[in-house]
Amino acid sequence: MNFFYFPIIAGLTVLLLFGVFFIVKQQTAAVVERLGRFHSIRNSGLQFKIPIIDRVAGRLSLKIQQLDVIVETKTLDDVFVKLKVSVQYVVIRNKVYEAFYMLEYPHEQITSYVFDVVRAEVPKMKLDDVFVKKDDIAIAVKAELQDAMLEYGYDIIKTLVTDIDPDAQVKSAMNRINASEREKIAAQFEGDAARILIVEKAKAEAESKRLQGQGIADQRREIARGLEESVEVLNKVGINSQEASALIVVTQHYDTLQAIGEETNSNLILLPNSPQAGSDMLNNMVASFTASNQIGEAMKRQNKDRDKSED
Repeated sequence: MNFFYFPIIAGLTVLLLFGVFFIVKQQTAAVVERLGRFHSIRNSGLQFKIPIIDRVAGRLSLKIQQLDVIVETKTLDDVFVKLKVSVQYVVIRNKVYEAFYMLEYPHEQITSYVFDVVRAEVPKMKLDDVFVKKDDIAIAVKAELQDAMLEYGYDIIKTLVTDIDPDAQVKSAMNRINASEREKIAAQFEGDAARILIVEKAKAEAESKRLQGQGIADQRREIARGLEESVEVLNKVGINSQEASALIVVTQHYDTLQAIGEETNSNLILLPNSPQAGSDMLNNMVASFTASNQIGEAMKRQNKDRDKSED
């Protein structure tokens, strides 16, 4: 007989123990009711309750929780945009009663306040300002939630506007605008670079021409100095200036012919190039110099005679 009732007694004992003791996890608060009315709040650890009379009505997490709310609204410049607002909140330890009994659906309450604040703030801003002032929107949401949820036992830790998503057509237009601006800046840089290149090239060409002209001037100066020295040498051996000049020209003529002859692929033809051309050139130049000197002497005598007659 005793053996028959032993399993029943053991089972009732186990059920009784499970009905008397319960465990509350870390960072959790358990609400205990007695005969349907609030009795006490139990914190983490092994807890005791009276079977049948007491019951655990619910448990609340004391950890920081996050609720993501997506709100679609319109900006001041009539652009529809979706904002994702992340609300981080926690149940206040000494207000577990309010958090458990005063709000049946706290997530929906928080969501309603987020919608109300965002739809009140964003329509005052243009789309560009929404991106710039997203922190101001988050601060406004937190301030409104903090005042509203504190009496319900919830503390708002932080609110963040984590995403701003305009309409697809608006985003496409914004991308085109940004691309056009970048292309404009790139074209300006390319134009500046081309202008600098042209200016520098012109400066280089001007410097090249200046140096080239200076080289030609130096060359001619040296040629003149050489001719002067050649005339002085010829004067020393009894050749007058006219004959010396003609002789130098004829000598340069033959030097030029020699230089042309050394060029195998040259198409240059120097006229006249007959054998007697040099002799004729020399005679003509001497005659020209002589006639020029005679004319010059005659003009000088005429000027002197005129000066005397005037006196």
